[in-house]
Amino acid sequence: MAVTRTAVEKIDVSAYTIPTDKPEADGTLEWNSTTLVVVHAFAGGCKGLGWTYAHPAAAQVIAHTLSDIVCGGDAFDVPAQWRRMNRQLRNAGRPGVGLMAIAAVDHALWDLKARLLDVALVDLFGSARRSVPVYGSGGFTSYSIDELTAQLGGWVEQGIARVKMKVGTHPDADVDRVRAARDAIGGETELMVDGNGAYLRKQALQLAEQFAQLGVVWFEEPLSSDDLEGLRVMRDRAPAGMSIAAGEYGWDSWYFRRMLQAGAVDVLQADCTRCGGFTGFMQVDALCQGFGIPLSAHCAPALHVQVASAAQSFLHIEYFHDHVRIEHLAFDGVPEPRDGELVADRARPGMGYTLRKNDIERYRI
Repeated sequence: MAVTRTAVEKIDVSAYTIPTDKPEADGTLEWNSTTLVVVHAFAGGCKGLGWTYAHPAAAQVIAHTLSDIVCGGDAFDVPAQWRRMNRQLRNAGRPGVGLMAIAAVDHALWDLKARLLDVALVDLFGSARRSVPVYGSGGFTSYSIDELTAQLGGWVEQGIARVKMKVGTHPDADVDRVRAARDAIGGETELMVDGNGAYLRKQALQLAEQFAQLGVVWFEEPLSSDDLEGLRVMRDRAPAGMSIAAGEYGWDSWYFRRMLQAGAVDVLQADCTRCGGFTGFMQVDALCQGFGIPLSAHCAPALHVQVASAAQSFLHIEYFHDHVRIEHLAFDGVPEPRDGELVADRARPGMGYTLRKNDIERYRI
């Protein structure tokens, strides 16, 4: 089929700050809201949708720096658009807000391309699997024991076979909280913990042994993700059956390559809302294939189900409490887990989502 080249005509961007349902905290941060930056890309009578979770400054980067470089470019040449956006931010600063901004536009451009071709995005990518496993994620350190166990137990009742909780704010209480979580979810459910870089090396090693006795199979960011040497020590000395995971703060292929070369993780994490969108995420998947390391998606499940379905090295998606709330509030068409797995929509073009503008307008900033 011949493809008629179609120029991107317009980029629209908006931002919304949505309060959490309860105060939330992990080992190194407290927060009470999350900002959603939404992009629409227009071409050939179609409208593509994308978003990221970022500081509102990402919306300004899109509106004042990226929009002009994307408009007029071919809507079918998404990798070329991605390359131009990255070059445009060379002096402004790519890591951080810059790549989050690129991510939102990249998502919208891939969605637009699929809509122009009248195919589901997952079919445009080409799927490696029909469904993608998830793990329930939340269990914030700001939660009481009752709140923690109710949330984790609720996911198990939904058929989700693995759950993750936060640790690190009060290290002396962590073992008791993990024990309460294990009691709530039973012995068959995989239990995962996330330190968000809160511990020192010896402290993390000691806790790893104690967590392992409670059946913890995943220790995420026991140390700062910048401490690659320390993560390698953790990986080498952690109890058998416990995976060391990190990478959610990775911005580009250079970052992920350094982490893999250091042998720092058993499972690499990546977040398409941070690492430059679907295009960046596919690059991370290729690196994981080269190093023989599985890849897990950090948060944003409604986005990740699209690209995760195509990824060769893929393990699972983080079904993160905050983003699940926001995606169901903000978008129609978002999938729900069935038997602990998400399935991308193949019945509608693109991702199959539409912005629920009236429902989310009160949060606009």
